[in-house]
Amino acid sequence: MNNNGDLISTDEEKAEVLSNIFALVFTGSLSPHSSPVDGLKDEDHRGKALPTVMQDQVPDPLRNLNVSLSMGPDEMHPRVLRKLANVIAKPLSMRFERSWQSGEVPGKWEKGHFVPMFKKGRKEDPWNYWSLSLTSVPGKILQQVLLEAMLRHMGEREVIQDSQRGFTKGKSCLTNGFLRCRD
Repeated sequence: MNNNGDLISTDEEKAEVLSNIFALVFTGSLSPHSSPVDGLKDEDHRGKALPTVMQDQVPDPLRNLNVSLSMGPDEMHPRVLRKLANVIAKPLSMRFERSWQSGEVPGKWEKGHFVPMFKKGRKEDPWNYWSLSLTSVPGKILQQVLLEAMLRHMGEREVIQDSQRGFTKGKSCLTNGFLRCRD
């Protein structure tokens, strides 16, 4: 159904309605040219260097790729990346570091094929669909590597206190109340 509640039938109309719904959900506040590290100086981090992408962080995520997954819009198949993990680890880590420092990624890594996936309710209602995005495999690896680099950086600098439970690897927010009771 469109905004007026009228049932639509052509694929083009359906795609337009779903595109409008998904666009309402995904709005960003950063400009496309801003960097996540813009304006950050070493003094902002108590004289500590910003996290970096290390070459040894890249091969494991590549070796653990699920080869049955589809390739993204960049047409890089997980099977090829997995087989070449040792060969491409260094150049890929250099590209990841450059992306992290500049805040920019290759254009094909930003793109995705969006597919509507029905959740529940009336199939005619466009709000009853999730937007699934098939994105670039190297882009997903970049996300994993950067997350690992940031968590390592925060751990080394003791940014996250020991009492932090939720969203901390190996800890559960469910045990937080137990810790308070024990003290």
